[in-house]
Amino acid sequence: MTAFVASVVEAFSELRIHKTRVLLALLGVMLSVAALTSVVALGTMAQAGLVQSSERTSGRAATLGANVYSATGAVDTGSTLAAYDDVVERYRIGYSSVRLDTSLSIRGPAGVVAAPTTIIERDYGVMRRLDVVDGSWFTEVDEQRLAPAVVVNEAFHRLVGSPDLRSAPGLTIEAETPVSATIVGVLADDYAEAQPQAFLLRGQAEQWDLGQDQGIPPALELWVPEEIADALTARVQGDLASQLGAEAQVYRQDYAAQGDPYAVVTLGIGGIAGLVLVLGAVGLLNISMVTVKYRVREIGIRRSFGATSGRIFFGVMMESVVATFVAGVAGVMLSVAVIKHPLVESFIAQGVTDLPPFPAGAALIGIAAATAVGALAGLIPALVAVRVKVIDAIRY
Repeated sequence: MTAFVASVVEAFSELRIHKTRVLLALLGVMLSVAALTSVVALGTMAQAGLVQSSERTSGRAATLGANVYSATGAVDTGSTLAAYDDVVERYRIGYSSVRLDTSLSIRGPAGVVAAPTTIIERDYGVMRRLDVVDGSWFTEVDEQRLAPAVVVNEAFHRLVGSPDLRSAPGLTIEAETPVSATIVGVLADDYAEAQPQAFLLRGQAEQWDLGQDQGIPPALELWVPEEIADALTARVQGDLASQLGAEAQVYRQDYAAQGDPYAVVTLGIGGIAGLVLVLGAVGLLNISMVTVKYRVREIGIRRSFGATSGRIFFGVMMESVVATFVAGVAGVMLSVAVIKHPLVESFIAQGVTDLPPFPAGAALIGIAAATAVGALAGLIPALVAVRVKVIDAIRY
């Protein structure tokens, strides 16, 4: 440990002596590490954005979708829902939701609107990573409301005059007996020209007999661990078919059902990062070789005073490692400052509900890469330095 600390201190001393040359040499290393870290960070954050977008569309990995149908006639909705509940309870599914796509006539300030409505359960918001821009998603309290709670998208919210949710704006759902409802949350539109959309809790839809008499069979979504998804798919399908005496289809519907579709992005990021790293290593190697040539006299004198080959080798290499480590830290700091700039973040955040923080892995990769480049770039110059003889110092 004493020898190691002494080598580090000696390396810092050498860097101070040759600070002008070292600063110019390490400027390229710092920029290379900043580029490497930025590429990895941007790629990681962009991939997270793509994953979040996919999860809003088809659910998190692994989400199983279940449908029941009969070739001889309609499937009873009540029996289907009971079978779904039995499956969720039997396999102790942590997150699940019935999904029934229907349409309700909703009266607002602009008149009656036939709005596509999805009847779901509270877990649906977590499973689909739904982005509530105003108010909140359904809570346990909403299930106990005397008036049904409704979550709408921004297009629907604008259609009814964009009321302040703090005033508990009301709507009237046109049914055999009109039902008064309250908007409790507003979801972000999936795209610019999104159509009005509403969400209603299953329990309240059943209580008020809303949207379940249109002949559309309900579906079930289950969020389960990926390692048991395949086995559970077959078992749930068999259970539903045996209970209902009908055809059941259970399948994995999330974005990763056929493997990670963003593996190409990861490979591309790795290729670009590797190229940046190689360019930085080549530049540093050239500078290190030139530096050793200028230090032949110094190294020869040190050998004449008894410095061993190991001490010379380790000292020259540590100079490169220490210098590149410092340059790596500076490069990572520069990368963080650029990536976390509001303009850059707003560009990355397009379509992302939960913008991930700067990846710690990218910072560690940058520093580790800088240190590794310093060790590799210092290896050849250190070997050259070991071969310097005392007599060589006379010639210089």
